[in-house]
Amino acid sequence: MALLNFKRREKPAATPGAVNPELEAFLAGYSIEVMPRTAEKVEDFRALLPAGTRVYIAHIEGVPIDDMVATARRLAGEGYKVMPHFPARIIRDRAMLDDWIARYQGEAGVDQALLLAGGVARPHGDYRDSMQLLESGAFDRAGFTRLHVAGHPEGNRDIDPKGGSANVDAALMWKQKFSERTDAKMAIITQFAFDPGPIIAWVDGLGAEGIDLPVHIGIAGPAKLQTMIKFAIACGVGPSLKVLQKRAMDISKLMMPYEPTEVLTRLAAHKAAHPDFNIAAVHFFPLGGIKANANWVTENGGSAAKPANAS
Repeated sequence: MALLNFKRREKPAATPGAVNPELEAFLAGYSIEVMPRTAEKVEDFRALLPAGTRVYIAHIEGVPIDDMVATARRLAGEGYKVMPHFPARIIRDRAMLDDWIARYQGEAGVDQALLLAGGVARPHGDYRDSMQLLESGAFDRAGFTRLHVAGHPEGNRDIDPKGGSANVDAALMWKQKFSERTDAKMAIITQFAFDPGPIIAWVDGLGAEGIDLPVHIGIAGPAKLQTMIKFAIACGVGPSLKVLQKRAMDISKLMMPYEPTEVLTRLAAHKAAHPDFNIAAVHFFPLGGIKANANWVTENGGSAAKPANAS
């Protein structure tokens, strides 16, 4: 796939241990995603993440709200900005929605949320998508200061089953207009992808359509190649899956872990060359583990990526 006039700029060879300044700037203020069961394996997040990092808590079907709130309370206590998922299709009704909001606020001081449809085929109750959650007014009434919504650079077959983008684009335009009616700050957080070309095209396309919500680009953290391919297929990653498949055909790389260095370096270079390019932050899906992801960012993100308790 063509990369929209994206040209790799020649650079002098990097000094061993040196940090790429464009990549360092691009990684500043990154966020990361955890689940209650993965968070339990981390003794102290302050040994891994910079102070004030935004940590999303993924809510998978079947996870009790008690576990979600306990994880939020712990992260907030360690000094992190907590953004829990609110998956519309597993929220039965308004009473459940209000209860979740009240518990997150009252027990963990949460005032921000990622609203999304959720990864189940049939709604459990009254809600089927994030627009209905936004329309409920529950988050505005609770005084949430930040609301994020999902974006899909390579499409979303749950919304557009035939692989098109008409419904996805219409939903994002609706959310753009909603952002103009709410006092909460809004942004788009995307599904992960592996090829900078479709990402650049998608972000530029949003701007051409008048959608200027800040984009937090989803990136898969370091993981075994087999693990990465499994998640990519399960999550419906489209054209950029070919990047992984091509790598899998190279025997010399097959057993080596995938790292996001190349895709992030190229996106960082594009951002440096085009300061108005609307990617505001990087969001990591730690598919190979939180520690591996955090260590990679620490090695590549310079001073701003140092863990909170680093000496």
